[in-house]
Amino acid sequence: MVSLQFSSVAHGNRSSFADFALTRHAAPRRSTRLGFQVRASNSQTDPDLSVSVNGFRMPNPFVIGSGPPGTNYTVMKRAFEEGWGAVIAKTVSLDAAKVINVTPRYARLRAGANGSAKGQIIGWENIELISDRPLEIMLKEFEQLKKEYPDRILNASIMEEYNKAAWEELIDRVEQTGIDAIEVNFSCPHGMPERKMGMAVGQDCAMLEEVCGWINAKATVPVWAKMTPNITDITAPARLALSTGCEGIAAINTIQSVMGISLDTLRPEPSVEGYSTPGGYSCKAVHPIALAKVMSIAQMMKSEFNLKDYSLSGIGGVETGGDAVEFILLGANTVQVCTGVMMHGYGLVKKLCAELKDFMKKHNFKTIEDFRGASLPYFTTHTELVRRQQEAIRQRKAVKKGLESDKDWTGDGFVKETESMVSN
Repeated sequence: MVSLQFSSVAHGNRSSFADFALTRHAAPRRSTRLGFQVRASNSQTDPDLSVSVNGFRMPNPFVIGSGPPGTNYTVMKRAFEEGWGAVIAKTVSLDAAKVINVTPRYARLRAGANGSAKGQIIGWENIELISDRPLEIMLKEFEQLKKEYPDRILNASIMEEYNKAAWEELIDRVEQTGIDAIEVNFSCPHGMPERKMGMAVGQDCAMLEEVCGWINAKATVPVWAKMTPNITDITAPARLALSTGCEGIAAINTIQSVMGISLDTLRPEPSVEGYSTPGGYSCKAVHPIALAKVMSIAQMMKSEFNLKDYSLSGIGGVETGGDAVEFILLGANTVQVCTGVMMHGYGLVKKLCAELKDFMKKHNFKTIEDFRGASLPYFTTHTELVRRQQEAIRQRKAVKKGLESDKDWTGDGFVKETESMVSN
């Protein structure tokens, strides 16, 4: 068993795992890395995959994302045994009796023709709701997991209706189990928005600010706000969540979608008694969208907040170590995987760790912090791209005019070479 170490740092009424401040601070400027040139090293030491997030020490940055892979004691225990850095349990609420799932509730998109049974799976849609298990059972399982794995990080994902007392009760009950942190589901795109839950809160900044106020006044452990991509500017709710006391942002949840229509039956998929409903889109196809959203959030956090006090968890289409590296290069501290586990199993973490190590060895990076956020400075506006390209063209033309060094003089072209360096 890999041992984790973490310590609690008191902060106001919250036993926070970071020296957290509610006010915004100017973020320290990160040094700009010019490409990925590295110096040769004779060291044979393996790269260190461990990360510190809001004071937690994790053996690697890979986290089980909230969903089916964290739906009960058995599967969460399996995740810990396989070596995942942390587990975020499937979202719970006070009254699981309201949660009734249907089957089938998944649909897959393959590369190729509509309805093809062949080809790589590139998209995955689910219309699955939050946990349908009684809260009391889930709480007992949280408590049991923390007893058996006291040095592992277990986060509770929570979601409630627009009711202060309900949020406060839910927070109190999950914290009593000994969980390490809370991820707040402001982002589920289906099943609950009509009850002012999930995405309905994440899309309404006024409501989100109020609910975050309730949550952060009550919580005594670190809180991550999970953002919906189904919004024009994802930085707006992320900014409010951090400003009202959340220690971290997780992004993105699934994208609202209709997976497809059967060309045989003319019915939408997944088909439940011939009918369907829009669901949440995940898997490889959403990865570029997730990268863009995480990049925007990371830029906002870098410019408006003190980075050491906050964390960013990247989510979306992670199946390889390279997929995860991209999130980290954009500033993510951790990377969550949910659909990837559903497709490849819990052992996927070993592949992710191995491929992450290979990347780090290639560039001589010793720790995650050596390259976290390294690609972020290379994003700019289109106007700035035009300016940079025009300047580069001018410089190239200037280089071509005249000689750069004494070694470039030739006997045959001596007169022309001289003329090339005359100013008038």
